[in-house]
Amino acid sequence: MRDKIKDLLLQSIQVKEEVLRNAVTQIVEIAEAMIDCLRKGGKVILFGNGGSASDSQHIAAELVGRFQKERHPLPAIALTGNTSILTSLANDYGYETVFAKQIEALGNKNDLAIGISTSGKAKNVVLGIKQAKKMGIKTIALTGGDGGEIAKLADISFIVPSSVTARIQETHITIGHILCDIVEENLFS
Repeated sequence: MRDKIKDLLLQSIQVKEEVLRNAVTQIVEIAEAMIDCLRKGGKVILFGNGGSASDSQHIAAELVGRFQKERHPLPAIALTGNTSILTSLANDYGYETVFAKQIEALGNKNDLAIGISTSGKAKNVVLGIKQAKKMGIKTIALTGGDGGEIAKLADISFIVPSSVTARIQETHITIGHILCDIVEENLFS
């Protein structure tokens, strides 16, 4: 069991070391996009399925509440939190529309849409990114593996260098925390 634990920790560390070597520029680009959005009075809109839904809610909570500093709340919303909206849209229009319809209703041109999908292939995340782009909203993809369709669609894509869902999710939340830290530092220094 100890060897298994050590192996899993090493796998996670190796993925993050790869990010450190090769992907800092993408993190900077995403942070700059978030800062620009918030300075212009926009909001950060996050969405994904399963663990990525949880990551969306986690990051939105850090922005609305606080990450490290006591400060004014920042406008952010996870499109995964309202079960009445999710289930009515899924029932009436199909599950693939649950994010696109919410972006159409809530999105504005100064906003930033962040779609999170470990494979990059989730149809509802793809359609959410497409709807945001249609409305002139800047888009970010957080994904893994080969990036899937959302990496090709988004204005900025961060592809975790792994095909293991757990390693991708661990890295996504690490990136989320880094972004929250940088945003706070820049907006409330």
